[in-house]
Amino acid sequence: MNRPTIVVMEGDQTGQELLEQALRVLSPQVIGTELSFERFDLSLENRRKTNNQVVYQAAKAMRESGYGMKAATITPEESGDVGSPNAILRSEIGGTVIVRTGRRIPGIAPPVGVYSPISVVRMAVDDAYGAKEWREHGDEDEVAYRTEHISRRVCHGVAEYAFLHARKLHAKVFGGPKFTVSPVYEGMFKEELDAAAKRYPDVPYEPQLIDATYALLLVKAGEALVIPALNRDGDCLSDLVLQMFGSIAGSESILLSLGSDWQPEVVMAEAPHGTAPSLFGKNVANPMAMILAGASLLSYSQDRALATASRAIYEATLEAVMNDVRTSDLRGQASTTEFTDEVIRRVQQKLEVWSTLGESR
Repeated sequence: MNRPTIVVMEGDQTGQELLEQALRVLSPQVIGTELSFERFDLSLENRRKTNNQVVYQAAKAMRESGYGMKAATITPEESGDVGSPNAILRSEIGGTVIVRTGRRIPGIAPPVGVYSPISVVRMAVDDAYGAKEWREHGDEDEVAYRTEHISRRVCHGVAEYAFLHARKLHAKVFGGPKFTVSPVYEGMFKEELDAAAKRYPDVPYEPQLIDATYALLLVKAGEALVIPALNRDGDCLSDLVLQMFGSIAGSESILLSLGSDWQPEVVMAEAPHGTAPSLFGKNVANPMAMILAGASLLSYSQDRALATASRAIYEATLEAVMNDVRTSDLRGQASTTEFTDEVIRRVQQKLEVWSTLGESR
């Protein structure tokens, strides 16, 4: 996948504003490399207008290009409305793995003493989400039921990618499901994690039950960790992990569709936060996560120039914060556009210096 066409999925409120800032950073005038962008309007208004057809069109385009970048969107709460575009996108591109990485933001003191990155690699489908639910009334009580499922293929994919990701980060695969209570259901996932550990003997592996994983995170702060998880466990874990670093602003969220060789075939990047309606139109929201989503997307390309641009964007974003160019959520004074301007300046400066040293391509 070289010099990709990036499928840009526009969103709602502050989500759309931050997407536009991230796209400024990806312009050829900044990264020195031409990219193609195919845009789809996934705002709530247009999803209602097209009865979600625009979401299916965006998914089809992503399957063809291999790359997508999505703004935060509104999911209406009313039954019978258009629902969540994320569920459609995951289904249509065959997205089975979500990766979110908490990392220390330079100059920002985290609430706990974490130093090294922690990635949560979770199922993007099955488990508690999409489960059949119903209630039955007895003589003296009402009972609620839920039928969940997971598949071995999804378990295998999450386990495989967790070890691949840990090898890339020089991290330990840590944690796991509550297989002692659920040996048939959650035990399937544990079997695949144990099997992956044998395939990757060079990657440290410390299996833990999910409750012990939560507890031990506070004393594993000095280690780089990759935590594989079921869908709902991973959803809860990623929120906790990102907040352990003081803000969700320093992380991107990646949805992966894996091929037969368990390598990513489709990559969709987004910010882990929502549409922040209270910040809409005020030019104060933090664009870090969306900018990092763009950087992460470029890192999946085999094109050396794009990989270099990815590194430059990561470094420039974190250095901007370290040098006190911060939005108000990080106790700074910079506006959304001012922060992006600083990132752009630093990216251009880095690429120019690296080019002088013969390291840019």
